[in-house]
Amino acid sequence: MALAVAAYALSPIDLIPDFIPVLGLLDDLILVPAGLWLALRLIPAEVLAAHRAAAEAAARRPVSRVAAALVIAGWLVVATAGAVAIAGGLR
Repeated sequence: MALAVAAYALSPIDLIPDFIPVLGLLDDLILVPAGLWLALRLIPAEVLAAHRAAAEAAARRPVSRVAAALVIAGWLVVATAGAVAIAGGLR
């Protein structure tokens, strides 16, 4: 069910096309939350409780700010190199 909701939300094909002024976006506004609610209701309570406990334990793990800074710096280097390459190609 969760995969069906995600597929519908990401799919360019809608029940009502988005270019119809109000109804096009209203179907997404109703169907996606309703599908998520149904998907959550279909998960057994003990499975949901076990995974929530695992998520809380994972949230309490230490965070490496140095590693985060290195990843961000790496992406900035890649973005800068791409911008320089595009600018060089436009000249």
